[in-house]
Amino acid sequence: MGGSSATDLHIVPLGAGDLIDRAVRLYRRHLLVLIRIAAPPVFVSALGSVIFWTIAGPKVFSTQSSSELALYVMLALLGLALLLGGHLFGLIVMGGASRNLVEHLLWNEPVRARATYAAVRSRFWSLLGASVIISLWIGLSSSVAFFGWYIVVLFISVGSILLAQWAPVWLSAIVGAIGVLAGSTVALWLFFFMVGRVAYVPQVMLVEGKRVFESVSRSFTLAKGNVRRLMAMTLFIVFATYSALMILIIPLSWYGYLNGIDPAPWSTAQWPVWYAISYSILEPLSSILLAPVWMLGMSLLYVDERVRHEGYDIELMASQKLPEMPQLNVNSPLAPAIFVEPGKSSRPQRSSVASVFRP
Repeated sequence: MGGSSATDLHIVPLGAGDLIDRAVRLYRRHLLVLIRIAAPPVFVSALGSVIFWTIAGPKVFSTQSSSELALYVMLALLGLALLLGGHLFGLIVMGGASRNLVEHLLWNEPVRARATYAAVRSRFWSLLGASVIISLWIGLSSSVAFFGWYIVVLFISVGSILLAQWAPVWLSAIVGAIGVLAGSTVALWLFFFMVGRVAYVPQVMLVEGKRVFESVSRSFTLAKGNVRRLMAMTLFIVFATYSALMILIIPLSWYGYLNGIDPAPWSTAQWPVWYAISYSILEPLSSILLAPVWMLGMSLLYVDERVRHEGYDIELMASQKLPEMPQLNVNSPLAPAIFVEPGKSSRPQRSSVASVFRP
């Protein structure tokens, strides 16, 4: 990595497969550091999940004591707060990771957990506000996509029933299945189209130094034509995460079955505490292993958007080859490749702009 040069930069915009490939390569190269970066927010979510779903949740509906009910309700609220807080924390850490990644591309700075969390601390409250906005937008996007899917499926179901009155049943079933599949695809596209508008808010805040609402507006500007790549990356992460989850769950399920435990998900009420807690921990554990790929993928996607729309690759090379630019109050691509607080000089120029962008 250290021996590559700026001329090795692959200037052609990257497709979904290339982005995933580079994210996986970076993940393999910095595996332990990236797991350390991703572990704290996933640990908070895991703790909340265990409290909410395993300890407090089932007891709320089974306890007969009013005092115990109050205790379990409070524990459930605490678990829910930790669960949601962990996901917000993950969005916050993503911003710090993007800053560290761009420094890695620009100056060949090492990928370090300390650098990531130092960047997070520098803009923590702004990142928290941005994460809340992103979460609300994701909720709105989910509602709109689900409502559209429900209307389409309802219309198709009624049409299939009417079609079955004069056409063969098999033809009605095929038309209904195709219609539901098409409606689901459109709803999924609509969801990612809306979510993609705010996909780059944490990255913009940490890399470009913008305020919360400026970052939201900037993310809307950058997010043009990113639906397919964002959808492909998300589906890849979901598939990989649940594949890792199955690898972890299957041995636990066999061990529980050999000890007289029914591992079926609908038998959770009969599970012993040790098995229920172990089962609840496995999903966050698989997330710890795959969350860094998601962080890297989103950061690379942000860089690629700037390469596509603003010639950011040339900006990165210029930042390496030319003297330090003055801190001008102008927009990219005339602004420095990475925001530096006034009064602070940028890091020393180093070799390698981005070997991860080579084919």
